[in-house]
Amino acid sequence: MTAPARTEPDTTAAHEATGAPAPVPGGTAIRHGRFEHGLMFVAPFLALYALFLVWPVVLGIKMSLTSDNITGSGGEYVGFDNYTEALSDPDMWEALWQTVWFTLLSTVPLVLLGLVMALLAHGLRFVDWLWRLSWFAPYLLPSGVVGLLWLWIIYPADFGLADQLLAEFGLHPGIGWLTDPQYAMLSIVITTIWWTVGFNFLLYLAALQSIPQHLYEAAELDGATAWQRLWHITLPMLRRTTGVVVILQLLASLKIFDQVYIMTQGGPDGATRTTLLYVFEEGFTGYRIGYASAASYIFFALIVLVSLIHLHLARRTRQESTS
Repeated sequence: MTAPARTEPDTTAAHEATGAPAPVPGGTAIRHGRFEHGLMFVAPFLALYALFLVWPVVLGIKMSLTSDNITGSGGEYVGFDNYTEALSDPDMWEALWQTVWFTLLSTVPLVLLGLVMALLAHGLRFVDWLWRLSWFAPYLLPSGVVGLLWLWIIYPADFGLADQLLAEFGLHPGIGWLTDPQYAMLSIVITTIWWTVGFNFLLYLAALQSIPQHLYEAAELDGATAWQRLWHITLPMLRRTTGVVVILQLLASLKIFDQVYIMTQGGPDGATRTTLLYVFEEGFTGYRIGYASAASYIFFALIVLVSLIHLHLARRTRQESTS
């Protein structure tokens, strides 16, 4: 008596019966081959990423746990003492508040002005290229040029360009734009708006050009006014762009350094001393690289927290709009 011949299960028939896709012969080997080829293509970029981003981050964390100085001679391991000292330093919290205050003052006008400028440029029919160039051109200037230019506009008082214009309109000149703590941060905000609003303008303009024109044509046939088309078509279609603009603007405002360093160097009386300027002074003026590293990582944690909160709110808003 011979044993019945062993038969292999018909997997193709089983997948056809269940509706699942049939396995591809040699599929595992193909996937491994694709992975190896893909890894070979991205290997140079992974090496650069590890060299210029991952390694500096690891080195910075290591330095923040030591009493290292600017000479790089190596300091003693102090654990989390630098973090404890930074969190208990009133100057650190004051610099953090000045950074948040600047972000609150600059983010809203930068987003709104970028949107308004894009709407105006998108609606122009003649010499629109000139308007686009004139609004975007300041963003192309380096920070050093912008800082010096606005120094001559608003400082010194009494005979600066801004005070001369105020005098022409009968207003009181001689405002200490950069020497009065009441106006110093406002002057930095105005300079930043003039300099960087062109980037938001460009993002909004690109988004406006991608809105299908037939939506406006259908709305016009239905008798919708210009305001109704703006409110019910344009602004909803720009919702994702607005989310991107807001998060990019928040991150850029939190990292403010150049304008402050050139125009006020944190003065007067620390009224414009932001967090990055505080880190710079502790590291390169106070020669405390380890402590400056710890302060910068605390600030990094704040930026990550802001990004996560914004992503959570944006995801919830998107889910509510699609439900």
